[in-house]
Amino acid sequence: MATADTPNTPKTEKEPAEHTVSSSRVPRGGKSLNLSLPALPRVSFRNIASRTKALGLAAVLAVGLIGGYAGSFLQDHTSNSILNGSLSNQKRIVTSESELISSIAKNVGPSVVSVNVSVTDTSAGSAYGRYFGFAEPQEQQAAGTGVIISESGLILTNRHVVPAGTTDVSITLSDGTELDDVTVVGRTNDNDSLDIAVLKVKDAKGHKLPAAVLGDSSKVAVGDEVVAIGNALGQFQNTVTSGIISGYGRSITAGSSSSAGDTENLENLFQTDAAINEGNSGGPLVNLNGQVIGINTAVASDSQNIGFAIPINDIKGLIDRVTKTGKLERPYLGVRYIPLTADIAKQYGLSVEAGAYIAPAADGSTPSVIEGGPAAAAGLKVGDIITKVEGVAVDESHSLTSLLGAHQPGDKLKLTVVNGKDTRSVSVTLGTMPEASAN
Repeated sequence: MATADTPNTPKTEKEPAEHTVSSSRVPRGGKSLNLSLPALPRVSFRNIASRTKALGLAAVLAVGLIGGYAGSFLQDHTSNSILNGSLSNQKRIVTSESELISSIAKNVGPSVVSVNVSVTDTSAGSAYGRYFGFAEPQEQQAAGTGVIISESGLILTNRHVVPAGTTDVSITLSDGTELDDVTVVGRTNDNDSLDIAVLKVKDAKGHKLPAAVLGDSSKVAVGDEVVAIGNALGQFQNTVTSGIISGYGRSITAGSSSSAGDTENLENLFQTDAAINEGNSGGPLVNLNGQVIGINTAVASDSQNIGFAIPINDIKGLIDRVTKTGKLERPYLGVRYIPLTADIAKQYGLSVEAGAYIAPAADGSTPSVIEGGPAAAAGLKVGDIITKVEGVAVDESHSLTSLLGAHQPGDKLKLTVVNGKDTRSVSVTLGTMPEASAN
């Protein structure tokens, strides 16, 4: 979720790091997703209790001539028993669910930290400085969330939580302990669709840093219940909310309200209705087994309960790499593509309905196959559709980003590629994401 890329609050305050979604511009200091969100239809609800009562009365009238008073008594007694039984069952379900969420919060909470950041903003300054054409550097503060991924002190968060210009980082553990000897191991570049950064606690001062358990985001389905944990509004630690997975495979454009031209494309995201507040950036989205299946990264500002999270499978390769080498390196293929659906395939007149379509560049200036990249070296070209990676189909549950993210730079992969009626196998060696690449 975004926000504090260029925070503008006084140093004495913390601005929560968060992406927000909006179809119009928002005030300076937050992120917005430039999506045109349609008006929601009005939904009317029928009173089920009234309907149940009416059915009971109909049953009594049907047997009234025979049953008389006994029938009436039976109806009242039965209705009360059903109603009481239903309420009792509902109470047990609600109690069981609340206990489960409480248990998840208790088990996962110690792995969730608040991230406090100081940033030098050279775009800020006095009116005097701006008038004469120079900017006076100002130190601002922001806050977000992170999740511990190793007991050695590695912490996963969003790139925009620790933006360029970050001068100081500290974390606050779930018990309130603040650790200030924290460094930024690395962050994906600002053009990367993966909004991720990794921190390292150099001195835990004797405190244990329990690592969260990572789940399998490819097994997540629409309707699955999830729990979000984060530093709400940058000041309420380990706030817990719950909801469901509303959709997956979402692609959005996030824009910073602090800079009119500051936008980034985020791909293959989960959509959830779990309340994700400002400051939750970088926090975990957890399944009912207490496993992290996503990293919260964006929220709609003008709509209710529309949040987005990065599937954890998209990050696993990066996590493995940074754990082994201490460096944040992203596998790199070097293509720009469109995730296919049946509608998109029909629009382009394609022979397959699932895969990663290397479409012609819309503006003509940005190549779809990056010159000198691994894809170009392997012979991939505009019009190709990558349908499989190492035999695994590229579809709504397994995006190209996710499948590549499970591998490391230097890995040699076999891709299945379709172009028209032709299907071929392509061998490609993944590179390392360069500083200024978009994919």
